[in-house]
Amino acid sequence: MGILDTLGEVAGAVAAVEGAEKLDPNAGLLTKGIAAVAGFKGAGALESMIGKKEEGDAGSNDADAAPVDDSQQS
Repeated sequence: MGILDTLGEVAGAVAAVEGAEKLDPNAGLLTKGIAAVAGFKGAGALESMIGKKEEGDAGSNDADAAPVDDSQQS
């Protein structure tokens, strides 16, 4: 999943640069560079947080299931 993670981070960087250009059409190279780095790091952090959430949900589904007690049935 390394390639997909990198593509997500690059997409975050591109979106951040586009956002910076929308806010300030005369944004300089330094502003665009800072936006790109922030978008890259932010997208990576978001993907890792979502991945941890999905792993936690998959493990908790089995733990939340109540055991079935067949001895009570008539």
